[in-house]
Amino acid sequence: MKTIFKAITVGAALMTTVTACAVAQDDTIEFLAFGDSGYHLEYQKAKVHKNPVKTKEAYIAGFTEKYAEKNFPLDRLPPPPLEYSAAVGGYVMESGMTAVASGMKQYCTVEKCNFAVMLGDNIYPDGATLGTDGKDDATRFQDMFVEPFGDLGAAVKDFAIYVALGNHDWHTSREGALAQVDFMEKTRPFYMDGLFYTVKPPAGKGDVELFIVDTEVLLSSTTVYDARLDENGHPVSHTEVDDRDPWTVPATEAERNMAAWLEQSLKNSTAKWKFVIAHHPIWASAGSKFEQGKALAKLILPSMCKYADGYFVGHEHTLEVHTDNCQTALGTVAELPLPQILSGAASKQRPINPNFKAYQDKNNPQNEALWVQDMIYGFSHITLQGDMMTVKMMTTPNDGSYAPVEAFRHTFKRRSHLMSDKK
Repeated sequence: MKTIFKAITVGAALMTTVTACAVAQDDTIEFLAFGDSGYHLEYQKAKVHKNPVKTKEAYIAGFTEKYAEKNFPLDRLPPPPLEYSAAVGGYVMESGMTAVASGMKQYCTVEKCNFAVMLGDNIYPDGATLGTDGKDDATRFQDMFVEPFGDLGAAVKDFAIYVALGNHDWHTSREGALAQVDFMEKTRPFYMDGLFYTVKPPAGKGDVELFIVDTEVLLSSTTVYDARLDENGHPVSHTEVDDRDPWTVPATEAERNMAAWLEQSLKNSTAKWKFVIAHHPIWASAGSKFEQGKALAKLILPSMCKYADGYFVGHEHTLEVHTDNCQTALGTVAELPLPQILSGAASKQRPINPNFKAYQDKNNPQNEALWVQDMIYGFSHITLQGDMMTVKMMTTPNDGSYAPVEAFRHTFKRRSHLMSDKK
């Protein structure tokens, strides 16, 4: 099972045509979206360093056993991409960080890239550690941020990478998470303004506003059940709560009111385009995050259905495009559905569970999976022109060229004004 849908290769001639169009259509606003970019061969879990896997066969056996315990259909389980890590002294999953970073830079020579959004899990496996793992965070930031992404958009005026945090960014401590925030606030082209914030990228001239939220903190404010599937790939009802790191629980009044802040910020925005940027998806197809999606939907989906033009996330290491018709969130079908762009394949890969996807598609008519691709590295490119948003899902084959390949394209109509007019 390499993919659920077939990719479409972008040839050199088409790329040349795109270049001409990008130059001619200077009224467009275009940006990149990429998530889960922080997986680096030299930074592995402590248990991996202590017990390195010496052969590919041994790694694949352990990988298969892990997915068997999750009731994954093993006849559809692809072998993971592996690479030998000298730092570990054994085999680990390969990293697509360099492939995606190079692919985005190549793509931005033929398409306009005014800014980028970074969708969390920026540092694997445990975020900034303040040295508790024996590694210096200054070096970690250099390896995971500056070296691969520091020159992204270097030739573009006011280019910035607007950053959200993910669950792995929080794993060590609150202090570790805030150390990353501090680095991003001080180091261009990266940009943060606290754990959650709004920002209008200069290229948008006030027409585009981003609403960055910390969904790890949001989920720690509510009950989230552990995600379990039966042998048919169907969700299992139970009462075991998903483990949360205690330091991710909202610690300030502002953090406790983040969901309300998001709704008011969206409602009061004067921007033409309103995008919520976060880490955790509402909808995903691998079968490991659906309980988080259900809990998160209760907190923020009504606000997004009323006021947002799109939701950009990572977390699952796949590339997916979904829409939600908002009936569950609002009690009525929205005039235009809410797009969700899942772009979580910037350094890691994950297989889709086809049994779970079939169940989810059948039993959740409010969700439409327009396109899903697994076991690939990639990113997203978004073009805003007039009242239309074109989403292109780009893959970066790990063949040494890192040449970006367009795998899917879809155009959405702007929707936020429909609800804003009803305020």
